[in-house]
Amino acid sequence: MLEYFTPYDNELEDNDHHKHIRVQTEHPPNTQDDREFTIEEIRNIIEGMDGRKVPGEDGITGEIYKHTFNIFPKNITAMYNGCLRQGVFPKRWKNAKIIPISKPGKENSEEASKYRPNSLINIGGKLLEKALINRISYHVYSTDYLNHNQYGFTPQTSTIDAIKAATEFIEESFRRGEITATVSLDVEGAFNSAWPLSVLYTVSEKDCTFFLFFF
Repeated sequence: MLEYFTPYDNELEDNDHHKHIRVQTEHPPNTQDDREFTIEEIRNIIEGMDGRKVPGEDGITGEIYKHTFNIFPKNITAMYNGCLRQGVFPKRWKNAKIIPISKPGKENSEEASKYRPNSLINIGGKLLEKALINRISYHVYSTDYLNHNQYGFTPQTSTIDAIKAATEFIEESFRRGEITATVSLDVEGAFNSAWPLSVLYTVSEKDCTFFLFFF
């Protein structure tokens, strides 16, 4: 089970794409430094966390973190600004306690794939993740960087919007007398493989239009 959920990262098995990514991670990005986190920014993230969730391996819950921040707001904010300034995600916060949960109807299976791993990381790491995600999301959405056909993980959009776009696309193709084909792919292990969810792609080949929908 351990080998299935946490396979060994063997550099010798890297393809050219993976090798390129490893090289990129060894060099700091040539981008302008972001502004530091503010006390209010960190406070909003902490207050928005569910204090009842199970903690990581350090045993510190969200409620404990909230009380600690109320006492030492400047110190904790400075800690996260240190991570931001140095481009570091502490190794301690990368450790996860994995709780395997059996998928419904597969309780009697002997395959490791019957489990859905629930990874519990320390609250400190969760907070840093959230702070960075907020910054990245603001940049992505404020610059209109994402494709307009991206519906998964996009604020104020859902699969209903994707279905509506698909319907309008097909109806318009019918009005033009074109042939429309729909290909729906249910990717196994989509989250593990980092596949996009609810992403709409269209490819036209002369009079035949293909409509691809990943979900």
